[in-house]
Amino acid sequence: MQLTSATRKPVKRSSRPKGQLVGLYFVLPALLLYAVFFLYPFVRTIYLSMTEWNGVVAPVFTGLENYQRLLGDSQMWHSLWNNVIWVVLGTAAPIIIGLFLSVVLWTGARGSLFFRTIYFLPVVVSPVIIGVIWNWIYNPLFGILNRGLRDIGLGNLARGWLGEPSTALYAVMVTAIWSYIGFCVVVLYSGLQKVDSQLVDAAKIDGANAWTRFRHVIIPQISSVLTMVLVYTVIGGFNVFDLIWIMTKGGPANASEVIATYTYAKAFQENEVGYGAALSMVMTLIALVAAIITLRLRGKEEVA
Repeated sequence: MQLTSATRKPVKRSSRPKGQLVGLYFVLPALLLYAVFFLYPFVRTIYLSMTEWNGVVAPVFTGLENYQRLLGDSQMWHSLWNNVIWVVLGTAAPIIIGLFLSVVLWTGARGSLFFRTIYFLPVVVSPVIIGVIWNWIYNPLFGILNRGLRDIGLGNLARGWLGEPSTALYAVMVTAIWSYIGFCVVVLYSGLQKVDSQLVDAAKIDGANAWTRFRHVIIPQISSVLTMVLVYTVIGGFNVFDLIWIMTKGGPANASEVIATYTYAKAFQENEVGYGAALSMVMTLIALVAAIITLRLRGKEEVA
């Protein structure tokens, strides 16, 4: 006996499409990892920044005392100023050099693949190894830099590059720039692959010189890639730690101290974990604000 349409039981349909549930299942593992390894530590750090804790006994809640202490901490302001110097010089130099080299390779220079590989090699080398090698280069007694200066008659310029307060920060910065240029070259070179060469040729026919073609034809077409590299570099400049700690540990006389090394020293060497957490929150906030400002400025330039 066949059931009529009136006697058939209605089929319940899920209010949520099946495809959305499948997508949720795929996202859930990554979301859990993100919550465990990022959100929880972040919230925990916010709490610890409002406590006095030496890492052993139970934390004592102190409110905003750590942040009030920051305002009068001259060493924190000195470290922040070093970060600003690092961000300005350490952002401009690798991007400008990397952009120049990537354009040269993009225009059809011989051995493009070989040079891209050579430029990128420092990026995949451990910062520890880079720091040790450049420590040898800067060594005042047998370092290749001082030896080379003496060999060409400029021995009066030889000095202990990492041991003098006036040169320590900039010496480490040169190392960081050298190790980062390859990243800029590879990323910007990949962006240049999307540039319309017909527009470049048309500008050349119209009489535009190389700088005009670069400024008004090439740059606008790679603006999104350039913005990504710029923001990534600015954030990295405020979070820099590894090379400075390996090469100078913030010395001599705190001359190369930055927020990250100062935070590490306070939290793990002087056992002021609460104050170190407050320093890390300030570092995070500054990097976030700097990234937002950079994006806004780049957005205005693109609109203009």
